[in-house]
Amino acid sequence: MGNGAQISYASGPSMTPLLGETLGGMLGRITEQFPDNEALVESFTGRRWTFSELLSESETLADALTKRGIKKGDRVGIWSPNCAEWVFTQYATALIGAILVNVNPAYRTHELQYVVEQSGISLMVSAVEYRTSDYAGMLAEIGFTDVLFIGTKEWDETMADAAANPPEEERPSLAFDEALNIQYTSGTTGFPKGATLTHHNILNNGFFVGEGIGYTSADRVCLPVPLYHCFGMVMGILGAHSHGSCIVLPAPVFDAEKTLGAVEQERCTSLYGVPTMFIAELGLEGFTNFNLQSLRTGIMAGSSCPAEVMEEVMAEMNMREVAICYGMTETAPVSTMTSITDDLVARTQTIGKVMPHLEVKIIDEQGQVVPVGEPGELCTRGYSVMLGYWGNAEQTAEAIDPGKWIHTGDIATMDADGRLSVVGRLKDVVIRGGENIYPREIEEFYYRHPDIADVQVIGVPDQRFGEELMAWVVLRPGADSVTAEALREFANGRLAHFKIPKYVHVVDEFPMTVTGKVRKVEMRELSLSMLDAR
Repeated sequence: MGNGAQISYASGPSMTPLLGETLGGMLGRITEQFPDNEALVESFTGRRWTFSELLSESETLADALTKRGIKKGDRVGIWSPNCAEWVFTQYATALIGAILVNVNPAYRTHELQYVVEQSGISLMVSAVEYRTSDYAGMLAEIGFTDVLFIGTKEWDETMADAAANPPEEERPSLAFDEALNIQYTSGTTGFPKGATLTHHNILNNGFFVGEGIGYTSADRVCLPVPLYHCFGMVMGILGAHSHGSCIVLPAPVFDAEKTLGAVEQERCTSLYGVPTMFIAELGLEGFTNFNLQSLRTGIMAGSSCPAEVMEEVMAEMNMREVAICYGMTETAPVSTMTSITDDLVARTQTIGKVMPHLEVKIIDEQGQVVPVGEPGELCTRGYSVMLGYWGNAEQTAEAIDPGKWIHTGDIATMDADGRLSVVGRLKDVVIRGGENIYPREIEEFYYRHPDIADVQVIGVPDQRFGEELMAWVVLRPGADSVTAEALREFANGRLAHFKIPKYVHVVDEFPMTVTGKVRKVEMRELSLSMLDAR
């Protein structure tokens, strides 16, 4: 760790070098090593592919895109829930140097049009429809016509033609530092921004996540998380495939029962999820009927991971080597990670240490690195940092400073061993009567309450103190209700009086982004309406 125990700075030493290759180069190399190993399973359809078959499908789709006029640097959109074709498209675009634009499957026409126009998508690979989403209808509504629809006769004919009559032009030469992918941030405020990532960014990040949980060619990784997000396509697909491991897609979108069924049926050794997914799985009726003995490891990420949930996942789901990962889309995504050998305290109360080949520091409002133990803004630097926001130099300059540090907006502390803990968001800090309050600390405390399954704490305006605390609570099955008085009694003598929520709102679920991040902005707006109505 940097300057010992003096300041909050750490770098990630490693004897394992960074991978200097493109995604296509990695897939070719792994296929040579493990041609007949299973690489991809769609457990909800029974379809499956070896590495040789995956490479073949990806190369055929690459040829098909080339025949459709796609050239190096062109943007190709992918708009679909999880399916094998999503994976083929990820590799196919990488093989020809096209830039894959991940389109959120939950988008409607307004958001779709913005992303299509802002990134300059020239061809969309899309599902026809799923549940309430009429993808074909929405594309027609915004006047976008160059679309290759997954699972249609046109798809089959396009692939057959590319296989029988490959394009004459040679594939372009590619460098690993070139743009490969645009991922739009969740957009909890204003329009989403397109983080532009390279082969080097995402391949190495996925690889070192896989290293962190000990992947080998024997591992089988269950991915109920969305592929359009870094959690799925980087930590999932690339984390597994860079080690010759297999990925299992249990359903097009998250389904707790199908996820546990896929783990049992496919003998998965690893399972990913945001905390709400694990809470849903653990709370599933008939949970104990599933055989999860094959599980060894997995990743919990996306939002703060309650200690109680982590303990249950390790004990009840056999995931003794589960890790917590922390990061953001702009850092491809993981910056810190807990170790599979960490004790329970380190694994539940910290976000681990800095990843190999990266740096982290914690700074005050003047940009100075703070002493160990003091809170400040977490910054990170290294191979994982994005090229910038697509077509937005101004916002890129706001996020990445002249020293190449990216500012996360998270408030964190570092201990003398280099372990980090996130205590809140810069935007989430509640200032009550001059006291800085970090909602994360209060949430962790109330996870211990016997009637509370999940809790989120926000600040709401108050005439006397400037802000007061409000807790949104999801109850455990069988619990009647929770009042502000009950929360006060539970915290009496254990939490400072000013950290005890004044208001309580009981809900079935929180407003969420598709990636499992709680939308606190929306919660504040709804809370203001409720309080005004009192």
